[in-house]
Formats: sequence, structure tokens, C-alpha cells
Amino acid sequence: MSTTPARPELAGIRERYDRDGYVIVRNVIDADLVEEARQHIEWLLARNPGQRPEQLHHYLMTHDAFWVRLISDDRLLDVAEQFIGPNIALFASHYIAKRPYDGQAVLWHQDGSYWPLEPMEVTTLWLSLDDSTPENGCMRVIPGTQHLELKGVQRRTDVDNVLSSGMDESLVDESKAVDVILAPGDVSIHHPNVIHGSNANTSPRWRRGLTIRYIPTSTRIICDGQWPSAFLLRGHAVEGINNYLPFPKYSPQTSMPFRGCERWM
Repeated sequence: MSTTPARPELAGIRERYDRDGYVIVRNVIDADLVEEARQHIEWLLARNPGQRPEQLHHYLMTHDAFWVRLISDDRLLDVAEQFIGPNIALFASHYIAKRPYDGQAVLWHQDGSYWPLEPMEVTTLWLSLDDSTPENGCMRVIPGTQHLELKGVQRRTDVDNVLSSGMDESLVDESKAVDVILAPGDVSIHHPNVIHGSNANTSPRWRRGLTIRYIPTSTRIICDGQWPSAFLLRGHAVEGINNYLPFPKYSPQTSMPFRGCERWM
């Protein structure tokens, strides 16, 4: 389902996504919020010593008011609505921050192979917080592979990588890979079946980004108990599908200070 875009820059993005399995929208988020997100990564790393910056996962966000404020920004939801319609929930969000010189690769994979969703109606927004280039390990996509069925996951520990896994690389025609080059505040959107990955960061510059996995409220998160990042963000829930968490209140114990945090108290 898609809706008529309220903003001119969103015109035609659904058609390009359907053709290629991914699309880019420029200048979605302002520079001040991008900088707050960078500060948020530093705040999370200070609170989680020993955690690699590629591994800041959704289970850290349940009580984090800034994180929920960021993923519920109307500019991001307006983009997501073009792909999943007006009733929007969060499945998961994950900072993948690659440090200079040792940021890990993400091996070729299809997101949907990992996710407990039924049906697999979900779209990922990848919010860039730095210039994301081939030199610092930008995302790479094999266009058109969203039409493939989801393939199995293979454990991979022979090379350092974010997921400790990947897919059968005989299924990947790397000659067709496209670098997804982004500036801070840009967003790429990709399909759960499209084959994608990224190289290690061997450059002197950070490559920080936030993945946001939005689902229509008709998609069920299959889990025992309460999923730690299930938030209703726009529109209406579907009865009997998911249990949604209340938005967290701002507290300095559970969230860094941010612009407008007083409205979250």
C-alpha cells in the first residue's frame, strides 16, 4: 500500500523502490538532529562499555526517550508511509556505527531471513549520520534482487562481520553491486528481500547510521512475551496482532538530554 506523498521530494520513490529494491531520499533530517544522533551513539557506548559500536540494538531502546523521539520523527514516518501505508509501527532499530580503521563489514544477506515477522511486510529506512562512501564502508545493494525468495542464513566467523553470518555467496552477482552513497541526513530505503551488505571501514572517518524497521500494524511480531521495541507510531493498531509499549518518559537515567526532552517528561 502507498499513499499520495505530501512532500514533492517523495514523488516517485515507490516506483523506484519497486523497480530496484531500494531508493534514496535526500535531506530528510536536519543537521541538528543528525548531530544529536551522533551524540546518542557516544552516550550509548559510554553506558555499555565493551559493546562494539556496530552492535547498538533495539533491546536498548525500550526506555530511551531520545531513540523513540528520533524514530517517530514525522519526516521519517512520511517516508515510511509511502511503502507501508498510514498505520505504522516499529519492529526494530539498530545503530551500525563503523569506527575509523576497524569498522566491521556486513556480509551479503537479505534482512527478512533473520526476522520473526508474519507476513514479511516491512521496510527499512537507513538514516545516514556521516558521509557514507565506498571508502568508509557504505551499504552496497544488488538492484532487482527483491524479487528473490528469502534464502537461508549461514554462520560466518572466518571474517569479522557485524552479523556473524551471511548468505550463500554463490547466489550473489557482485558485479551488479551499487554503492549507496549518502550525506548526513539522507535516508535510503530497502526491501527485506533485496541482497545487500557493506565492506569494512578502513578509512580515517566514522561511518555511522541508524537502521529503522517499520511495519504496518497488520504485520505480527512473533515472539514470546513483550517485544522490546514494539511502538505504535502513526495511525491505528489492529486488534489481536501486537502489544505495543507506551512511549518512554524522559529521565536522565534512561535517556540523554535532547532538544524538546521536557515534552517527554
